[in-house]
Amino acid sequence: MSDGADTAVVVAPKLERQPSPIATFRLRAWSRRAALGTAGIAALLLLWWGVIAVFAPSSSLAARFAPEAALASLLNLLADSDLVLHIWVSLRRIFVGLAAALAIGVPVGLLVGLNRNAEAATTPAFQFLRMISPLSWMPIAVMAFGVGDKPIYFLLAFAAVWPILLNTAAGVRNLDPAWLTLSRSLSATRWETLAHIILPGVVGHVLTGVRLAIGILWIVLVPCEMLGVSAGLGYFILDTRDRLAYSELMAMVLLIGFLGFLLDAAARALHSLWLPST
Repeated sequence: MSDGADTAVVVAPKLERQPSPIATFRLRAWSRRAALGTAGIAALLLLWWGVIAVFAPSSSLAARFAPEAALASLLNLLADSDLVLHIWVSLRRIFVGLAAALAIGVPVGLLVGLNRNAEAATTPAFQFLRMISPLSWMPIAVMAFGVGDKPIYFLLAFAAVWPILLNTAAGVRNLDPAWLTLSRSLSATRWETLAHIILPGVVGHVLTGVRLAIGILWIVLVPCEMLGVSAGLGYFILDTRDRLAYSELMAMVLLIGFLGFLLDAAARALHSLWLPST
């Protein structure tokens, strides 16, 4: 072959990476759930519009609660910096109340789950207190802590502590006894057993309790913020009622529902992230 001869270069064809069947199945399942969820929201909005359309001709007040009026007011409120402040204040109260419930519920739940005598002694009292509505403590909380954030923190923590406590205790009782036996056979101390076996084993149950607690907190928050405070979503609801701004009132109802949905979605995502490692 001469020096000027062309040299043939063989290039291997690029292989396109195909998605796995499991990933494709999950994507289709997620798309189906998203489509069904969107259809459900659309049906709810259509029902809302239909109810208003039935009553609006006979009542001018009903038109103020119409979806178009509420959505227009919501867009106007989102451009108002004061609404952002109210949202931040409410979320701060939720996180403080949840943190207090975790600080109380997890240690007590561990104690109840690990000690049968403690479980027998505390279960009747806990079940009795759990069945008392947190809102029934509102007058007592105001008298004890005064007007402001402190009674709200107390009421929120009281509402959220029970699902966290009970789920933590259930998680301890559901631990595999073989792990505890292995811990004793290796002469692990109580703190080592707690840190390396018990706590990792109950995190999933604690996160389930957190998700339940967030749902309760979000429901209890709005009436709690009607205790004479000057900021928060509950306060803003009262303010719109006093100003007869009914379209803004409905806008706040929509916003409260949307924020609650986001909080629950965040709790579900946190729980699902932990599950593969448990």
